[in-house]
Amino acid sequence: MSHARAILWLSRPLHPARILCIAQFMEQKAPSPPAMENGTQPCQERPPAAPEATITEGAAKIVFPNANEVFYNPVQEFNRDLTCAVITEFARIHLGAKGIQIKVPGEKDLQKVSGNLSEQEEEKAEQEERETLASGEQPRTAAVGEICEEGLRVLEGLAASGLRSIRFALEVPGLRSVIANDASARAVELMDRNVHLNGVAHLVQPNQADARMLMYQHQKASERFDVIDLDPYGSPAPFLDAAVQAVNDGGLLCVTCTDMAVLAGNSGETCYSKYGAMAIKSRACHEMALRIVLHSLDLHANCYQRFVVPLISISADFYVRVFVRVFTGQAKVKASASKQALVFQCVGCGAFYLQRLGKASRDPGGRVKFSAACGPPVTPECEHCGQRHQLGGPIWADPIHDLDFVGRVLEAVTTNPGRFHTSKRIQGVLSVVTEELPDVPLYYTLDHLSSTIHCNTPSLLQLRSALLHAGFRVSLSHACKNAVKTDAPPQALWDIMRCWEKECPVKRERLSESSPAFRILAVEPRLKANFNIREDANPSSRQQGLKRFQANPEANWGPRPRARPGAASKDPEEKRRLLQNKRKEPAEDPAQRAARLKTFPCKRFKEGTCQRGDQCCYSHSPAAPVVSADTLVTDCPETTTKIFPGPEAAAGGTGGPGVD
Repeated sequence: MSHARAILWLSRPLHPARILCIAQFMEQKAPSPPAMENGTQPCQERPPAAPEATITEGAAKIVFPNANEVFYNPVQEFNRDLTCAVITEFARIHLGAKGIQIKVPGEKDLQKVSGNLSEQEEEKAEQEERETLASGEQPRTAAVGEICEEGLRVLEGLAASGLRSIRFALEVPGLRSVIANDASARAVELMDRNVHLNGVAHLVQPNQADARMLMYQHQKASERFDVIDLDPYGSPAPFLDAAVQAVNDGGLLCVTCTDMAVLAGNSGETCYSKYGAMAIKSRACHEMALRIVLHSLDLHANCYQRFVVPLISISADFYVRVFVRVFTGQAKVKASASKQALVFQCVGCGAFYLQRLGKASRDPGGRVKFSAACGPPVTPECEHCGQRHQLGGPIWADPIHDLDFVGRVLEAVTTNPGRFHTSKRIQGVLSVVTEELPDVPLYYTLDHLSSTIHCNTPSLLQLRSALLHAGFRVSLSHACKNAVKTDAPPQALWDIMRCWEKECPVKRERLSESSPAFRILAVEPRLKANFNIREDANPSSRQQGLKRFQANPEANWGPRPRARPGAASKDPEEKRRLLQNKRKEPAEDPAQRAARLKTFPCKRFKEGTCQRGDQCCYSHSPAAPVVSADTLVTDCPETTTKIFPGPEAAAGGTGGPGVD
């Protein structure tokens, strides 16, 4: 059939069978779009790209989409600044053992590597330094932005926009390579853009993969990383097993946890499923969260004959951040059980006791012997208020900071304050960390002690002075501004509060005999407290007025929503307004409320006592007649029939129904 005849045939009236033929014919004759020279089809029109913004943080500048396609939270600048400072000092230690000195921007002189090195590392560094001086060669140095062949291999498992990895390349000296990994293709695309924008493509390598699979592929000793940074959205629990295997012996592992509701005791069973510990609600919940994370890290490492050594553990804003070194050693892994402890906390007065899981002791020959610990340290009821105890943990019960390493980081930030935007806060937080009692887990809070016995709150200096006069040690905590961290037993602490209550008496007649306050105050104190202010009661960080705790950096700051690539973005302010009070019933219109109340009969009107008349909000209309049970009404589409029992039916006969 020629083409002209086909057109004439198609113009005739159509039948269903012909419609199918026409469709097939048009498909064969439909012109196809022209092909490119390489055989590919031309690009289809893409939807308009989301607007982008340029963000500058530290020495890095990144392009970031305004839509919530890639996660970014500006409030965590403190987290990123602290990480750069910690990795810099770790690089100074790591490369110092190889005779390499690092050059940090802003530092006047090259600081000599000292402290926090093992004896073998110090001897090796001194020997290499002597050999270098004897040969007359210049000492080897590592600068920012340059590849150091013997430097650190860094992995950022969940890099998102790549800001943290780019800052490592621009601010941390002594790096060999940085792998910025993310599972999102959109994030890796943005990462590649930002890497080339900052000119660090020779150091930073964007990579798209599952972080767990990537770390599992680097389990061999020759392929492990010197530094692994994990900052996920929510819990890092799925990545910990792979991380403790992929980090080098003596390497640095940096972990952030933002699921504070779980770690702080709101869902103890969820915390156990993720971290292997039961979280309980406590005033010391932020430090307990740190110790739960350290316990989980050590537990994962023990499975592979490895153990962790905490360097710095920080609770800040809405997250916790830990920096640990991971070592391999079967003999030292045996001591891990004695580093964990269960927590017994009274539900009435809040007094807590720790029970170690293991016990380490030395025999006469000097050998360390490990055995199970004996307990529990409490009676079935609290000796102070008679209430029961909650059981939490296990938690890490050893020190959570390496004070020598903290001092090195603090000194480096103090001598070079212009390096970071949050230098003042880093100085304040690390200063409080150096003042904490390292061997005293958890703490009490000043307001909780006074509210338990319903008395006025003493000043922080008065309570600290009373503890110092009694011969106990006391310190603050970076995790809470009202914290009282002390080695005093709960009995001595409540004796001090009883003495304070005598100066500010409580109305005993208002206390219930079963309340913790009544039972605590019913006992006379054995210790006579002295509340005169001592000079050493005020710590130096408080005297200097350091910026120890975070002020609100911006309106509505805090955790950000999860990144959703491809989803339509909404204005956060508009979304927040729509979700405001979503669980509360909307306010009822007055007219609707009045009409609804008029449907209810007035009880006082029935009794004849309502004095409001027409102004009454309830109905005064007579009640509708009640249909008796003997009356049966049936509705029919055509007629309505009422069936009444007739006299014959009442007498047992067969009466006919009446039809209306």
